[in-house]
Amino acid sequence: MLTGVESYLLAFIPIFVAVDAIGNIPIFLSLTEGINKKQRHKVITDTVTTATLVALLFIFIGKLILRFIGITIADFQVAGGLLLFIISMRLLLPWTPKGLMVEHHDKDLGVFPLGTPLITGPAVLTTTLMMVDSYGIQVTFVSLILNMCFVWFTLAKAEHIIKFLGPGGSRAFSKIMYILLASIGVMMARKGLMGMLQ
Repeated sequence: MLTGVESYLLAFIPIFVAVDAIGNIPIFLSLTEGINKKQRHKVITDTVTTATLVALLFIFIGKLILRFIGITIADFQVAGGLLLFIISMRLLLPWTPKGLMVEHHDKDLGVFPLGTPLITGPAVLTTTLMMVDSYGIQVTFVSLILNMCFVWFTLAKAEHIIKFLGPGGSRAFSKIMYILLASIGVMMARKGLMGMLQ
């Protein structure tokens, strides 16, 4: 028999891996480069709020929604991957200034792509549904909230990393992250297509 603490720990770890809060910091830094502190705080709030609400929705009624609409996790992976790829290409193209992208997307940057699908994406949705089956709604709920608190902390401290890198280093780092973002989009779409074929 698992003790209460063990259950929470065993539910927390898979969600922590799926959320990948630390791994998403570089993408957050690149997408929020050039916006002021107030805007960045709003992006962090929108990101954590969106990610938490989407995950909670799936904890309580995820299976019912998917079954009713006829949408699979593979569908989420393909759609989310394609959208991430399009955004990364627009950021990388020399004739599409990043300032233009920020101007058009700063209001919902925390919703997409940060809140979902980067923080709460197909991996988190699938993992939370699995944890509900294994440990119940209460344990999964608490584990998710703790993970989202950690996401908030890491994103709030990301500004210090930008200052440490400096303007030149930050711009170079951002270009690398755009390529990584495109790669993540391709990977998500590939996994979705593989899931469909299976």
